[in-house]
Amino acid sequence: MSFIRRLSIIIPVYNEENQIGELLPKLFSLKLINEIEKEIIIVDDASDDNTLSVIKSVVASYPQDVVKILEQPYNCGKGAAIQLGIEHATGEYLIIQDADNELDPNDINDLLKPVVEGFADVVVGSRFLGNKPRRVLSYWHMKGNKLMTWLSNLFTGLSLTDMTSCYKLIKTSLAKRLYLQENRFGIDPELIAKIRRFPNIRIYEVGIAYYARGYQEGKKIRFLKDGFRQMWVILKYNIFCRKYEK
Repeated sequence: MSFIRRLSIIIPVYNEENQIGELLPKLFSLKLINEIEKEIIIVDDASDDNTLSVIKSVVASYPQDVVKILEQPYNCGKGAAIQLGIEHATGEYLIIQDADNELDPNDINDLLKPVVEGFADVVVGSRFLGNKPRRVLSYWHMKGNKLMTWLSNLFTGLSLTDMTSCYKLIKTSLAKRLYLQENRFGIDPELIAKIRRFPNIRIYEVGIAYYARGYQEGKKIRFLKDGFRQMWVILKYNIFCRKYEK
């Protein structure tokens, strides 16, 4: 068994005024297994809508929770927001939570189980495992995810089914040692490429629900632009730039 007193939940946010007000109450009401405490770290990436006002309004309603609101001076990207959140994390473990309501916070307890039982250092949530609800994606979107995961596995030697999943539960002491450089969506393949290099690292995968939204509903990642960037990131950090620790 592994003792975990606190879990840091890092939420990178950019222009999510219509979603963040629904997500945060779910996180505040979430009861973690083994009476683990929550530390919620919200990183606003210089939103230019009412996102920050909504965040502060909701947080004010939950004064009993440990919450840190960090503000980027300008729009730096999801990866940069995650890196800032890692710097401020104080829990024994941390997890990344998107602000777009595509993932169910209740699944966090499923990701925690392999850790509290003493089996895992890292747990990745997979949208393609198990029988939980998953919105049917377009054929090419699904194939793009599968391609990125296959290419990442080819170089890391892992057998993940969903490398691009947001839900990544990581031992904080390891996360703080990582030398991270990607400021946008390339952070996902970079994390996997560099975490994999720690000796004797124990990585698990757990099925999660996926309530995907379309581009017309505010989805920000772009299939071609960000997809090609992720392909380059996989090659870059597995072949050319192999430094993984600070």
